[in-house]
Amino acid sequence: MHLKRTLALTAALALTLPVAACGSSSGSSSNKSSGGNFGDCKVTSKKNSISIKPAQSGTLTVETTLPAQGWWNGTTPSSIKSGYEYCMAANLANMAGLTSVTVKNVSFDQLVAGRTNSFDMALAEISITPERAKVVDFSTPYFDSNIGVLIKKGADVTQNNINSKKCAAYSGTTSVPFIENKLKCNAKIYPDSQTLYQGVLSGQVDADFLDTAIVLAEAKSTGGKLEVVGQYNTGEKYGAIYPKNSPNEKALDKGIQTLISDGTTKQLSKDYLGPAFGGDPSSVPVWTIK
Repeated sequence: MHLKRTLALTAALALTLPVAACGSSSGSSSNKSSGGNFGDCKVTSKKNSISIKPAQSGTLTVETTLPAQGWWNGTTPSSIKSGYEYCMAANLANMAGLTSVTVKNVSFDQLVAGRTNSFDMALAEISITPERAKVVDFSTPYFDSNIGVLIKKGADVTQNNINSKKCAAYSGTTSVPFIENKLKCNAKIYPDSQTLYQGVLSGQVDADFLDTAIVLAEAKSTGGKLEVVGQYNTGEKYGAIYPKNSPNEKALDKGIQTLISDGTTKQLSKDYLGPAFGGDPSSVPVWTIK
C-alpha cells in the first residue's frame, strides 16, 4: 500500500470482537466451517502439503489492516468471509492441515515496523521494501502494484499540474516517500486510509496516492464521487510479512509459490479484485514525473 494493501489481515478468540477502521483498534475472529471450507472461499489446495508450527494450535493467524475491500471483504475480523488475501490465507491454512484462519486487525504502521506478535503471517497489500526488510521478513512476492492517483470526479488534476497540487498519502505506506521525495508536490500525511479518503472528499487535498488497485476500489465505493485518473509505475510488489526468523517461512513460501504456479492467485484476482475495483488497473493511464 503502498504498502499500502492484504490480507492478512489477531489472535484467535472464542468470542468475536468488533473493531473500528484500520489503525484505531484491534480485534480478532476465527472463521471455521466443517468439511475443510473457510468462509465463502473455494479452497482448492492440497491438504497437508506443507508443515508449519502455527502460533495457535489448529488455526493460521493472519494480520491485516481493515478495511480492504476485494482483499478482505468485510470491515471487522468477524465479518470477513471472502476476498483475495483472505482466501489465499484459507488455501495456505488448508495446505498446512489447519481448520481455520484467525484474522487480526492491526495498525499498518505497527505491522510494517515489526511491532506485532503472536501471528503466522500478515497479508495487507504490503509493498516489499529494503527498509521494511530490516525489521520483518517478507515472503516471495504474490502481486505487482503501482501507485494510483485518486481525485474528486472532474477535478483539475493532470499529469502536467500535479506537482502544484496538494497531495496526500497515509503514514507507513510507500506513497509517503514517493510524494515527498520523488513527486515533490505539496504533501500532507494522514494517519490512516479513512482520513486519507476524507481529505480528498472534503477538499483538504487535491489527490490521494495509494496502490492503484486499492484506490480503484475506493472510487467505486463512493458511487462516482471519486475517480482514478493516473498511476505511476513504481515496480512495487506485495509480499506477506513473517515474524522475524519465523521457522515457517520456507513452508509458507512454498505454499504461496504453489498458489501462483497453479493459477490460484490469478483466479482469486478474477473473482475478487476485478469486481471490487470496478475497473482494470492496467487500463489506468500511466503518468511520468515531470
